Amino acid sequence: MYGGDEVSAIVIDLGSHTCKAGYAGEDAPKAVFPSVVGCIDQMDADDDKENNDSETNNNNVDSNKPKGKRRLYVGSQALGFRRDHMEVVSPLKDGVVVDWDIVDSIWDHALKDCLLVDPKEHPMLLAEPSSNTQQQRERTAELMFEKYKVPALFLAKNAVLTSFASGRATSVVVDSGGGSTTVAPVHDGYVLQKAVSSSPIGGEFLTDCLMKSLESKGIVIKPRYSFKRKEIQPGVFQTVDVDFPHTTESYKLYSQRVIASDIKECVCRAPDTPYDESAYSNIPMTPYELPDGQTIEIGADRFKIPDILFNPPLAQTIPGMDNLAEISSSVRGLPQMVIESINRCDVDIRKELFGSILLAGGTASMQQLKERLEKDLLEESPQAARVKVLASGNATERRFSVWIGGSILASLGSFQQMWFSKSEYEEHGASYIQRKCP
Repeated sequence: MYGGDEVSAIVIDLGSHTCKAGYAGEDAPKAVFPSVVGCIDQMDADDDKENNDSETNNNNVDSNKPKGKRRLYVGSQALGFRRDHMEVVSPLKDGVVVDWDIVDSIWDHALKDCLLVDPKEHPMLLAEPSSNTQQQRERTAELMFEKYKVPALFLAKNAVLTSFASGRATSVVVDSGGGSTTVAPVHDGYVLQKAVSSSPIGGEFLTDCLMKSLESKGIVIKPRYSFKRKEIQPGVFQTVDVDFPHTTESYKLYSQRVIASDIKECVCRAPDTPYDESAYSNIPMTPYELPDGQTIEIGADRFKIPDILFNPPLAQTIPGMDNLAEISSSVRGLPQMVIESINRCDVDIRKELFGSILLAGGTASMQQLKERLEKDLLEESPQAARVKVLASGNATERRFSVWIGGSILASLGSFQQMWFSKSEYEEHGASYIQRKCP
């Protein structure tokens, strides 16, 4: 038994867009920060040494790169500060870890800088994508036990945690996050692996579409570091551009995306019917003030961008997104993915699955998305099916549903004997995690 009242488990959900971490039993994660990191090769950084050792990745667990050759900056504050030659890199590709050094520094930041805990004293529950491979899981267990010396570990699938958060053991989880959208049926707390389908269209793809669409209309989003605002008389500001020649392209893009993502969250909403250029051409404009003081007007894009989730080929009509032709033509829309996924399941449970379709993830908290998905599914599903799309009314709960599910699971009394303990790891090795966390 690890549970009890004294020691609460730590729940970490490393998503493709943000990392969420906090204590089991709480309503929301304590730490939420981007899961990309700033990275400076020491060759460039030798000219301008900074003493940011708290956010440096000191103890690299084996890496292909020579040790000490790059410095990593983790967390919103560290990323918000522009540095020369700093590249913004993500440790994940298609939801799967490709750079363990960065994951290690993200966990370090979450545990030591944000939660201020000693990992040796807390069991860890980590959320993992449904597509996680055996090697990935074993590597995770190795890192957690060898480097962080955690007393116990459990890996739970994102979709299962989302169903826990809503109190349903059987459901279809539509998880639309930053990097991708995954539809996974869960039956009695287990993911039906053969029926999982995913698409590369997530929040970041929509943000890119919005940026390209604004650019084609001559609107350039200036990153926050590239200008100063001076007050020339009370209430009147003048914007002065500032030039930083050593800023990397990836950092500039990251800074622009932060602003574009905010525009998307503020003004976009899913249209009630499939997007049609002529019907939306004379729609009222919505104003949005950019950080540099200019106010832009956004019209049809408010509906066009979210509709890409339902109709991926629509992305090809946006200037500058033509290179994605092969992606968007092969990808299916949300309603088709859900129906295809349910049809791959056993006939006996399809009725139950149609009746509890759960929306989760940051992109799923977009206005009107639930209503539109339900409407489209009603049109395309068999007549006997009673379709019900469920989404928490609270946007925070939708965004953090995976983490909240983990928080509920790790604090249950009946869960305490499920942990993969340190002694079991020492006795059976990392591969034993396949048996403990199916």
